[in-house]
Amino acid sequence: MEVVLKEDIENLGHMGDVVKVKDGYARNYLLPRGLVVLADKKSLKALEHEQRMIAQRRERLNKEAQGMSAQLAKVSLEFAVKVGEEGRLFGSVTNMDIEKALKEQGVDVERRRILLEAPIKSVGEYDVLIRLRPEVTPSIKVKVVSEDEPEGGEVAAAEAQSAEVEKGEAPSGDDAETATEPQAT
Repeated sequence: MEVVLKEDIENLGHMGDVVKVKDGYARNYLLPRGLVVLADKKSLKALEHEQRMIAQRRERLNKEAQGMSAQLAKVSLEFAVKVGEEGRLFGSVTNMDIEKALKEQGVDVERRRILLEAPIKSVGEYDVLIRLRPEVTPSIKVKVVSEDEPEGGEVAAAEAQSAEVEKGEAPSGDDAETATEPQAT
């Protein structure tokens, strides 16, 4: 049975294509869901007009995706997580975490469009692909660091500790003695 696709269907074709499918697949799945129309003379004439509309819609969607791609090119995400031995994470960074971080930066991307082969389970820098359209697949930088090690090393830790003391917050643990009394050398 020949049908005209109303939407892009993976492994079958793109919007506006005339494809041949098995009768049962068309009757039981595609037609009831409104994904296709029968390819008869009337619908083929309407298809010509529809293809112009589809081309315009596809062009508009591609332009929107290009704009979003330019916005994503500027984005770099950093996750500070608990780390065990050898740089392995307690837990993982998933596409849900990436989606949430992108929303915090004002970029709205659906979770299913974030292409992670497997959740990130170790410290490092990663390039994560985002499929906005089949033709538009930008990548973003995702950096996973240990929350125990500040970015600037010991200098940043000392500055953070002095800031806590200035605010009146006492450091916790072994640092409490060293922060209030200067050590004799």
